[in-house]
Amino acid sequence: EGVEKDMKKSIYHVEQAAIGGHPEARHNLAYEEYRNGRIERAVKHLTIAANLGLDEALRMLRECYKGGRVTKEDFAAALRAHQAALDAAKSPQREAAEAARLSNH
Repeated sequence: EGVEKDMKKSIYHVEQAAIGGHPEARHNLAYEEYRNGRIERAVKHLTIAANLGLDEALRMLRECYKGGRVTKEDFAAALRAHQAALDAAKSPQREAAEAARLSNH
């Protein structure tokens, strides 16, 4: 019953989204790589996602750093790139929209 899952097709589409610059897709690829034991590739995907401003990727990189899978220098570089991405995305309109969104909750 239902739709049969085609994991190869699913991964293909996630890869295409990642190539297109979608940070959550990079995060999802990192999860798949990690799950399949390809830690180094997972870290690369997380680094790219963090560089694009994805908070969860930075949190996961921090855990990798604590676990010795990421060097201090690489984590620091990802942290700087993450902050730069967040700074680049700031605008008065975005801040007003975020304030309005928070006041509605």
